[in-house]
Amino acid sequence: MTIRVLVADDQEMVRAGFAMILDAQPDLEVVASCADGVEALEAARRLRPDVALLDIRMPRLDGLEVTRLLAGPDVADPVRVVVVTTFDLDEYVHAALRGGAVGFLLKDAGPALLVEAVRAAAAGESLISPAVTVRLLQQLSGPASSTARTPREPLTPRELDVVRLVARGLTNAEVAGELFVSLGTVKAHLGSVQAKLGARNRVEVAAWAWEAGEVGAA
Repeated sequence: MTIRVLVADDQEMVRAGFAMILDAQPDLEVVASCADGVEALEAARRLRPDVALLDIRMPRLDGLEVTRLLAGPDVADPVRVVVVTTFDLDEYVHAALRGGAVGFLLKDAGPALLVEAVRAAAAGESLISPAVTVRLLQQLSGPASSTARTPREPLTPRELDVVRLVARGLTNAEVAGELFVSLGTVKAHLGSVQAKLGARNRVEVAAWAWEAGEVGAA
């Protein structure tokens, strides 16, 4: 199945470069190339791409606001958004993830990581640039936060094992290898955890683990 991608960036060379990288993949197709936030929002609502790649600093409407409007908590049928930016600022990362983004990449991450992020988003997973993942989540560590959501049901010990590894930035395949279980088992555990937490993706699961003080727990 072809993954349909929208690319939004105010620099034509960036849009062209992303399109060249993505269209070279047999399972990816760029269906829209947008120069500003308003154009990106309208195109995404009209075309319903599988994944939207959004820059942050764009004319008329910035990428963080577009993300919130396409993928925010109040959106009934969210688009899977990956924010791709030059700016490695924690405030941008937090705002993007709170706005519903399932991925956050730096533009210098390289073609392979860009393709991986698109495929992960389309599969309902997420990818954050390794350069920011651990630093971002460690800021949420420390004593359990009173703002951490309470699970609808207690997580099982094995589910907590999975959550702690996800919170450290491991992929599903790496979690499976670490715990000596199948990839399907990891996905099943994550699905159960998301239901119990009311989390929409693994990024929210990871954030919960840090906020709740679960990372580093025995």
